[in-house]
Amino acid sequence: MSLRQYEYALAVAEAGSVTAAAELLHVAQPSMSQQIRNLERELGVTLFSRTPTGSVPTVVGRAFLREAEVAVSASRRARATARAGADELVGELSVAVQMGFGTRQLPGALGALRRRFPRLEVTVFEEPSSAELERLGRRGVLDLALMAACEQTPDDAHHLGDEEFVVVLGAGHRQLAADRVDLRELEQEPWVRFDRDSALDGVLLDVLRNSELTPATVARVSQTATAVRWAAQGLGVTLVPASVVPHGYEHLARPLSPVVSQPVIAVVRHPAGPAETALLELLRQETWNESAALALVS
Repeated sequence: MSLRQYEYALAVAEAGSVTAAAELLHVAQPSMSQQIRNLERELGVTLFSRTPTGSVPTVVGRAFLREAEVAVSASRRARATARAGADELVGELSVAVQMGFGTRQLPGALGALRRRFPRLEVTVFEEPSSAELERLGRRGVLDLALMAACEQTPDDAHHLGDEEFVVVLGAGHRQLAADRVDLRELEQEPWVRFDRDSALDGVLLDVLRNSELTPATVARVSQTATAVRWAAQGLGVTLVPASVVPHGYEHLARPLSPVVSQPVIAVVRHPAGPAETALLELLRQETWNESAALALVS
């Protein structure tokens, strides 16, 4: 077995077929098919069920792919570490962000990282579920994650600052006259909410319960920008981290009284490699503790 075969199997699972995976990796389809067959023969199991619509991992295949993903990630980190020099860092860095966190700070840190190490390949994705971020971290898939809470040891978890939340109101809303909004003033308002397993929806439910309020849901969305824009149009109100409010909508955002905030924690894989260590240091240099919410209405 080889890591290349692992990468092929992972690509087939991601793309849904051998043909699509071959195009994704820029290899010949017959060659990829042969490598998958050789891998299955060597393992003595069937990794994929061939269906009219594509290749679907079997139960055994899913278990194998979980471990293959860990092995491939470890190999990439090992290559990056071995080739890291004073002025050169190559390899891949996988970063995950709890949706809504680091919207202003992460791009600057990543830009600085790429300028310093132009041969480093960085993949970043947003994850709405904090539980899923924890799971991916435990599987060893992520190099660095930004989230609100974690079960890591202090050596792995680094508190960068805090993210304040704001309520976004429709144009002409009566509460725009206030510097800060008491949630009880929104008791009769419908809410633009996030998906049920989203950490952001969990924040809203927690703060409303603390105010003994039950939200009336008018819509559910998956993206913070969508929630802000729909709220701005008067569909309902929404609650988002202050840093995600798009340019041009700041005048419709108000911080809450009492303040609603969450810590921003960077969780780095252990042991940390040179790429994630460099990114962590750049993130520390960003401004996290300023009251972004207050700046919106100043």
